[in-house]
Amino acid sequence: MAFIDYYKILGVDKNASEAEIKKAYRKLARKYHPDLNPNDKEAELKFKQLNEANEVLSNSEFRQKYDKYGEHWKEGEAYEEARRQQQQQQKGSRQQQADFGGYDSRDYSDFFESMFGSGFSDSRHRSHARFRGQDYNAQLKLNLRDVYNAHKQVLTVNGKTIRLTIPSGVANGQIIKIKGKGGKGINGGPPGDLYIEFNIENNTNFKRDGDNLYTDVNLDLYKAILGGAVTIDTFDGKVKLTVKPLTQNGTKVKLKGKGFPKYKQEGQYGDLYVTFNVNLPSKLSKEEKELFEKLSKLK
Repeated sequence: MAFIDYYKILGVDKNASEAEIKKAYRKLARKYHPDLNPNDKEAELKFKQLNEANEVLSNSEFRQKYDKYGEHWKEGEAYEEARRQQQQQQKGSRQQQADFGGYDSRDYSDFFESMFGSGFSDSRHRSHARFRGQDYNAQLKLNLRDVYNAHKQVLTVNGKTIRLTIPSGVANGQIIKIKGKGGKGINGGPPGDLYIEFNIENNTNFKRDGDNLYTDVNLDLYKAILGGAVTIDTFDGKVKLTVKPLTQNGTKVKLKGKGFPKYKQEGQYGDLYVTFNVNLPSKLSKEEKELFEKLSKLK
């Protein structure tokens, strides 16, 4: 595979800050996202390359290795370890010194060839070390109602089709790991993992805070004073709620177990908090006005 310049892919300078890299990635990822470019292989490839570039350059440790070793950044530590071993072996027999020599900074590229097989013919010098594959990162956009119940979903990440179950109660910004669904290992090494970050949009009338939900219910003046019953919406249907006489504006009522599912706690739910907003009438008939005047005199 040809070497990919991750800085060029993101369109940033090699001295770009983390914020600049993040901004460039988000802008281009939106542009080339598969959902916005269906059946566009070129956009799919570009999106894959953007993810790879972001995974490396947004991680300070990976970026340091990439800047130092370029396309061989994954094997950089193996190179350094082999170099250290080689230097120790120099203290051994003269034959070992002849085989390995004393490497300085000018010998790095030759040593890479012997370590990683880039055209070096002597198989005794090829590296057979196994390396773990690269981790992948992806974002998944869902609506709040999508994560109220567990459901199965099919994703395409870096050209791979992945079937997974979305657990109920997932939070916005939460990251889950899918083991073994990252990049392929090197020399038979284990594959990397896939990390999925959930971007959950709330398009409901409920406010979510952890496992609890919050909503407002309007009461007319008469219901607030005299009490009665109101039917309100919960996340999974309607319920009838009793309003106590002389309910004040801003009164809060807790409905236990009517909140959001608790993540990986089957059958467990948070609570729903209802705030009553008392609405004053905007108009009064002549008779209503007379009655209120009588009430005021009773007071």
